[in-house]
Amino acid sequence: MPVYVLSEGAGPGAQVPTDLTRIPIPLIDISADHSNKLVKGKVICKGPLMSLAADDFVLKTVIQEEDSQPDASSQNQSINVVLFGAMAKHFNQAGSQGDVVVASGFTVAKSSTVDEDKLHPCNLLLSGDDACLYVSRLTPLPDPISPLANKRNATLSTEVSRRTKVPKYTYVPLGDLKAGSVVNVYGVVVFFKQPFKSRGTDFCSSLKITDQSNQKIGCTIFCEKLEDHPKIYQIGDIVRMHRVKTQFFNNSITLVNTFGFAVVAFDGAVGGAVEPRTSSRSFHFDQEDRRTVEELRSWAASQTLLPPVCTIPLSAVQPKAYFDLTCQLLAKAPVDTTCTLLRVWDGTRCPRTLLNVMVERDVTEGPSSFSKAKEKLIANVLVYDNHMEFAGQLKPGDFLRIYNLRAIPGSSKVPGLTSSQSEEVDHLAFHLHGGTAYGRGIRVLPENSSEVQELKRALEAFPDNDEDALSDSELLEIWSTPPESLDGDTVECSSERSCSHDMRPVSLSEVKRSDPGGIHHIRVQLRSYKPHRLHQALKLYCSKCTSMLDIPDDEQVAALFSEASRDSGPCSPPPWLLSGWVDIPGDSPGSQNRALSVHLSAQLLSEGKTKELIFLMGSTLEETSRLAAGYHNIVPVKSSDGHLALLDLSAPFLFRGRKRFYGCKRCSEAAVREPSAEGVQVIDEKIVAEALGVQLLQFVLLMKLELQDATDTLNVFLWRDAELFLNVSAEDAAANQEAQKSIHQTMDALCPPGDSKGGRPWLNLCLSAYQAEDDEGRSQTCYQICQTTVTRPRPSSTRSEADPA
Repeated sequence: MPVYVLSEGAGPGAQVPTDLTRIPIPLIDISADHSNKLVKGKVICKGPLMSLAADDFVLKTVIQEEDSQPDASSQNQSINVVLFGAMAKHFNQAGSQGDVVVASGFTVAKSSTVDEDKLHPCNLLLSGDDACLYVSRLTPLPDPISPLANKRNATLSTEVSRRTKVPKYTYVPLGDLKAGSVVNVYGVVVFFKQPFKSRGTDFCSSLKITDQSNQKIGCTIFCEKLEDHPKIYQIGDIVRMHRVKTQFFNNSITLVNTFGFAVVAFDGAVGGAVEPRTSSRSFHFDQEDRRTVEELRSWAASQTLLPPVCTIPLSAVQPKAYFDLTCQLLAKAPVDTTCTLLRVWDGTRCPRTLLNVMVERDVTEGPSSFSKAKEKLIANVLVYDNHMEFAGQLKPGDFLRIYNLRAIPGSSKVPGLTSSQSEEVDHLAFHLHGGTAYGRGIRVLPENSSEVQELKRALEAFPDNDEDALSDSELLEIWSTPPESLDGDTVECSSERSCSHDMRPVSLSEVKRSDPGGIHHIRVQLRSYKPHRLHQALKLYCSKCTSMLDIPDDEQVAALFSEASRDSGPCSPPPWLLSGWVDIPGDSPGSQNRALSVHLSAQLLSEGKTKELIFLMGSTLEETSRLAAGYHNIVPVKSSDGHLALLDLSAPFLFRGRKRFYGCKRCSEAAVREPSAEGVQVIDEKIVAEALGVQLLQFVLLMKLELQDATDTLNVFLWRDAELFLNVSAEDAAANQEAQKSIHQTMDALCPPGDSKGGRPWLNLCLSAYQAEDDEGRSQTCYQICQTTVTRPRPSSTRSEADPA
């Protein structure tokens, strides 16, 4: 990390490498390649040297485009430059305000202080062996003719020009972390989530690490580039993080990345190669680091802190299991707007009958046919929601690890199930559900990793020949389009008004000119709609206070269950409840069962209704969902001041099979009370909600549609009559995959992806106009589709048969 002090008055250009191209400061952009560029500017502000740890420093300075004038009209003439390590220390000694500097080998990052300092929206970061800084003093030093002064200057130039000694980093044991400091740490990964897109521009990843101190520390990392996140492949991997900040959150120490953050990951297997995983072009790694990695490997192997290996081959997959799969991608194709199909193999054969998924051949990326023998080893993985974006970047031939994949047995309610495969067939479907709970995600493994090398050996043992390639008819069975679109025709779609209004249709331009408060009949096409992802269209609505809320994702709900389980202490149930225990089977073969505390109504028990309603305490979200298959109603509870209480109403207050029910925080007076079941055949969610003092929230669908005709376009809402319009109830859409699929098929038929205006059906709609206030209290005219149903022709159940004669 050299700092060069150049000869007086010569200017930086005299000794700067000639193969570099200068880029003006205003043209610096985070998306550009700056590998062969240099930046030249005058130091207008130099900050203090700050020590992050022993022999680790940071210094921030501001440079201004050298040729800029004080009244220059161009913005972004000045930029923050952040130096790290020994380079920061040496520039603190050699550089001064007024010097002209040239920087090369820098990286560009977004500035988090642009709103405060009004400087360039990017920062220049200088660290590592490739970074160089050339300093030229344009002001004369005292007594420049003096031989002694010249000798002193030459000595200083030589000292700071010499390539600096690699700094020695100090690492803090996790048990010694104190809030409010910037530290370097090592740790063994006991939990992780692959990077996912945050609400801002960054990707976010989270992990939990431990070391010989047995402290488990959570880490949250925000980086704009995926390659800057830790390359963790499995629990037990080892990470080294530089410049992470400690902070106190939820009564525990956590780590977050800060300026100059760097991370390196290692395989955690004892005896494996100690090869750093990092995208950085230069990083520090010596024998002491190697010894630290080996010590952590040996210590982790001797502990029980690591869970059983979740990565299993296809040949060992069991129904209902969650597992990690290491595999190679052979082909991929979109199934619909919510799902992507990945065709993968690992060289082993699943003993169960696997699901065949039907997709269009012309959208398949990769081979569309394989030999019969190879086809038996291929698994179809259905990838949903947020994972689709990453799946779109995958290429056939990539080696993957898919985390928290689920093997679902026996259900035909999945996209593209072949019509010939009946529900009785004991087949398996592999699903990667949306969200990031339990580390769910996909990672591309490098070809030099030990896992890929082992997988390659297994795949190479398979004889790859096409002697028994699939016939056209067999290929059509597996890869063809669904039966209703085999001929390539567009699915016809129309709409019917169920209102009693007698009026002529009007154009959209006439609607816009009309007074609010009226009803209109229109004939239009659907130009676009939002949101495209169903889980964003589903809302929770309170009929009492008219509030509308997003449905919490599984990660939020799981955290509430975990917090309630952690905080639960002893409690005295009310006298009308009887207490007991229920065993929850372990997640994997060989794992121990868990006993959970349950409470049952004495009245229901006396009537033999042991599965009508139970109050469950201390369970996780996953355990509650698994138990819901065997009980009609499950109410999760916790201990609060020695009494039973409901969980926070951000979590479901009731589980009924796959359905979850939520309550309004504002309107509920929640308490654990005995429901009155006298004369009631079935205890439903309304009876439970009334007994518990919970204002039941209603599932609703809310979408924004952009309509068009020859005269204009108009934005309208689909809400109160959304279920009528789509022929699907919101409650079913929240729990039933077939209902979700129906909605997507309807919207795709009304607004085909990538289709032109001419390919969309004309719809006869009833539209209501009304006045509403926006967020700032201003009155505006809104429109809502009402009393209209979309009709799609049902596919024929039978085809015309040949005349038997």
